[in-house]
Amino acid sequence: MKKGVHIDIKLSEDLLRKLLYISEAENRTPNAQFAFMLRNNIAYFEKTKGRISPAELSKIDISDYIEEEN
Repeated sequence: MKKGVHIDIKLSEDLLRKLLYISEAENRTPNAQFAFMLRNNIAYFEKTKGRISPAELSKIDISDYIEEEN
C-alpha cells in the first residue's frame, strides 16, 4: 500500500452526511470516496486550466503534512 499522509478537514454536518451517503452508494469508504472525488476534481482542473507541471508541484512545501519516521 502506498504511504499516505493524514490531513484534517472540517465539514458541516450536511456535507459529512452527503459524503457518507455517496460513499455507501458507491461502495467506498468515506476516505476512498473523498480521494476519488479529489482525483476527479484535479483532473477537471487540469483539463480546463492546463496540466500542473512537476516543476510547479516540487515548489510546494508539504513538510507540515509529512510525519517524520522514528
